Amino acid sequence: MLSLIAGLAHPTSGEVLIDGKPVEGPGPDRSIVFQNYSLFPWQTAVKNVRFAIQQTNKGVAKAEADARARELLDSVGVGDAADRYPFQLSGGMRQRVAIARALAVDAPTMLLDEPFGALDPMIRRRLQEMLLDLWEGSCCKTAVFVTHDIDEALTLADRIVFMEPKHIIKTFELPKGRDRAGSAEIAAIKEEVLALFEATATGKEDEE
Repeated sequence: MLSLIAGLAHPTSGEVLIDGKPVEGPGPDRSIVFQNYSLFPWQTAVKNVRFAIQQTNKGVAKAEADARARELLDSVGVGDAADRYPFQLSGGMRQRVAIARALAVDAPTMLLDEPFGALDPMIRRRLQEMLLDLWEGSCCKTAVFVTHDIDEALTLADRIVFMEPKHIIKTFELPKGRDRAGSAEIAAIKEEVLALFEATATGKEDEE
């Protein structure tokens, strides 16, 4: 699904629209954060982010792009590591750099492909809170976040779309605001999503 939205793949039928316009290929109106970071290993953190800025703003001066890259790294909490290479950073720090690079594109749509799947629970929680802070600051108009973690979806989402390959099973609308973990409405949604996971898993076992 993310590949279709990003324009990296094309649908065999139907079409993908963003703001009523068909997606015909990749574009600067969409940024992507991958699970495996996808940073350039030969460039420092600041140069990775600066590259994204210069690619989307061809006329920007190097000094201005560098300053903006350092601001973005500060915003995700890794400003002190700006001049380090990816191999010198922890997994959580590399993912923060990848998020800063996605933010550097300043796209109205941000696509995230299980970006925290390989991180330990504490770092994962910190990055979830960081994303909520950034989204509340209107860093992007739309974020499409793929995850298999129900609690992560309940923490981050305004809408959860439960999918199987090729079709949507059900959509859930969530109440606004992050302080909702103990609400009866969220608990009911979680139980229903868990039931869908169990039902789809049972269906696959029956097919086998």
